[in-house]
This record gives sequence, structure tokens and C-alpha cells, in this order.
Amino acid sequence: MQQPYNDDSLDFAALLEQSFEEIDEVKRGDILSGTILAIDNHGMIVDVGLKRDGVVPRTDLDALDDVNAYKMGQVVTVMVVKTEDYDGNLVVSIQQALASKDWDEATTFMDSGELYPGKVVAANKGGLIVPFGELRGFVPASHVLDLPRGLGDDERAQFLSKLVGKRVDLKIIEVNPERRRLVLSQREAERDVRDNAKERLLDKLNVGDVVKGTVSSLREFGAFIDLGGADGLVHISELAWRRVRHPGEILSVGQQVETYVLQLDRDEKRIGLSLKRLQPNPWEEIEKNYSIGQMVEGTVSRVVSFGAFVELDNGIEALLHVSQMADPAPQSPEELVRPGERISASIVSLEPDRQRMGLTLKPIEVALAMTTEGSEEAAPEVVEISG
Repeated sequence: MQQPYNDDSLDFAALLEQSFEEIDEVKRGDILSGTILAIDNHGMIVDVGLKRDGVVPRTDLDALDDVNAYKMGQVVTVMVVKTEDYDGNLVVSIQQALASKDWDEATTFMDSGELYPGKVVAANKGGLIVPFGELRGFVPASHVLDLPRGLGDDERAQFLSKLVGKRVDLKIIEVNPERRRLVLSQREAERDVRDNAKERLLDKLNVGDVVKGTVSSLREFGAFIDLGGADGLVHISELAWRRVRHPGEILSVGQQVETYVLQLDRDEKRIGLSLKRLQPNPWEEIEKNYSIGQMVEGTVSRVVSFGAFVELDNGIEALLHVSQMADPAPQSPEELVRPGERISASIVSLEPDRQRMGLTLKPIEVALAMTTEGSEEAAPEVVEISG
């Protein structure tokens, strides 16, 4: 005859079923909150509100920055690492729980674009290591500010090592917890800082303002001027009233200058500047100093297919058309003039309002007669000095 289950056997069966349900209720990666019950050389016991306490292995505690900061009775956050080990323990981790919060915070930083002030703790030829809470962020060498180009591995590592111990502003550009990738950029942070500074500057500036700045870099097409955290561009044509071949003829990096605000593009965040607009315009006084038939001296600045440009002492460039060089006209202007050569010529045409002056090497009476007869019709419309 089958014996009925007594109360103890019913209680045991219920508890056994409940324990299996409990295991199913928590899974790897869950975040739990609990109270520290004990700390010893083997690890930590945490009451997480379940039938089983959570066990924090000693290796996990050793990975924390300051394990001594944890005391019995303290409430901590843990992450489930294993729902059950060989001994039936619920294995949890404080370090991974902290890291999980850091991944979330890093994502918030990236989404908002907020800059992170990090401290460089290590460097190698590939880049910089910057802690982010319990995480280790990486700044690739290509995203380090002012890293010289063309360095060898040893030189690059030496340059980067000088940043160890320093605090730098960084922008988080990649957060990937699955691959444990946290990538930051000093260059992107600097770009954001300068863009914000430029927006504030654009709000204050007006066309026609005169502003002070420092030459930050020179390019073939012009010079960049730092106006206080934001750069404006002086195009090469706005450096001087005379022709300039390279900005280095006028400016040098680090030089303090006053510039004229020529153009503002708030949509594209561009600031156009000018140096020559703060200098006397030689064309405005041209008729006071020059007249038709006057003999002038100048230096051949460039030779082109239709003639040569001659720079006068005041910086004005005048056109010596090939038809005004000789009778008959030479096959090539370089038969008679060369760049850098000093020549004397007569003024045969003068148009200050169009910033144009024509020269001739012929006797002035002959040249003027040819002009009257319309022989200048072939002369091209290109004698502006501003490039």
C-alpha cells in the first residue's frame, strides 16, 4: 500500500521546485542590487534578495581600483556572471556591473557629443590608453592632436609617451561593449571646440570689422588667422594690392596681424578676411601720380602668351601686350622680356576704375596712334592686380 507524502516531503519538493524557478528567473548579464554580508580572502558574499546569496570571486575584487572601500552592510550593484557554478553558487561581479554602467555612460557621452576630460595612463606606437571608469579607452595615434607626419614607430612612441600623465579633452567616437571597444579622439574634440568657438565668433562679427589675430598656418592659397579659438582665411588675393606668389612673402606663422572682415558665411561657418583692405589702394591715387605717355620703370613679374605683366614700384601690375613690344610683334613675348627683368616703358592706357594700366615699348606717338586706330582690340581683358 502506497504511503502518502508527509508534510516534510511536500515542503522539500516545493523548495526544490522553487530553487529551479529561481535559477530560471536570473540569467547571465542581469544587474542586481544587494548588501555585503561578508568579505574574506576568498571573495565577497552579497545578499541579492534571492534564496541564494551572490558570490563575488576574489579575482573580481582584485580588479577593482579600491577594494578597501567596500565594507560589510554596504549596498552594492553586481552583475550575474554564472547562474550556477560547480558548487551551486550564484556567481556575480562588481567590476562587470561597474563596467556595464560605464558602457551606458560612454554611450550617453557619444550620443550627446559631450567632451570627456581623460587622463592618459599609457602609450605605445599605436596610440594612447585613457581610463573611462572601469573601462580602458583607446585614442588611435591618427586621432592625437599635433602628431607630426612621417614619424617612424620609435619616434611616434616617443612623442606619444610625452602625453602620459596629462589630462586631455576627448570625444567618444565608438562604443562597442560586445567587442569591448571604446575609441576616443583628441582631434575630433579639438574640432568641436573650434567649431563652437567659431559659432560664438560669427555671432559677434560683422562685415567691415577690424579684428586682431595670429597667423596659425600658411597654405598655397592663403593664410589662416586665429581670431581667438577660431580661424579665418585671408585668400592670397587679399594679402596685398600687388601680386603675391606665396603667403610667406607677406606673413609668417605666429605673427600678430590686424585684418578686415571681408565675408561671413554663418551656414558654412567660414570667415573671410583681408589684409589689403586695411592698406591704401594704389589705384585710388593712380591719376594723381600717373598719366598717358609717362615713362615708368618696373620689374617683369610674369610672362604669358599674350604679353608680360610689369610690377611698378607702388605694387601695381600693368600689362605690356605683345603687340606693344615691337614692330612687328615678336612670336613669343620671352624673345624680348624675361621674369625678373627691370624695364622702362610708357603708359599707353589708364583705367583706374577697372584697375587697368597698359604699357608700351614703342615710341609713345606710334603706340597712341595704333590705339586710336583700334589695334588694341586683340588685347585680352586681364590686367587686374588682385589675382
